[in-house]
Amino acid sequence: MDQRTITIQYESHPDETTISSEDRRLLDVAREATSLAYAPYSRFRVGAAARLTDQRIVRGSNQENASYPAGICAERVLLATLSSIGTDAHITVMAISYVGEGLGNDKPLAPCGVCRQVMAEYEERTGAPFRLILAGLNGEVQIFQSASSLLPFRFSGSELPQ
Repeated sequence: MDQRTITIQYESHPDETTISSEDRRLLDVAREATSLAYAPYSRFRVGAAARLTDQRIVRGSNQENASYPAGICAERVLLATLSSIGTDAHITVMAISYVGEGLGNDKPLAPCGVCRQVMAEYEERTGAPFRLILAGLNGEVQIFQSASSLLPFRFSGSELPQ
């Protein structure tokens, strides 16, 4: 037997005052995007915003449906929007925030497993990792150097028959 360890490094900031002004502006856009969410069932609104290599900002918000599997997370709405606008620019940094009724909204929450998989494949497809900023409406801010670091054992297209 071989014992192995995975270590994930990330930055933890007590609040947004200790992150760069550029990252803070992007986090503000993600926080604003929560107001665009359609979440009448969970009342858990998520907003995502990404800065592209051409400096444009693209955003997304979660969209629920009474048929729960038909909903889509903010991160995947953002990536689908990016694909739909047909640009060669790719993501350099993405910020994700949320507002949940009855929650403190003061700690970072990580993306779901499906979004982690989709973001990791986006990084693989573009050949460029992007920084990931996670935060609630206030409190701690976490910054990861790549979305892939949240899913070290991801499934890859290289595992599929060619």
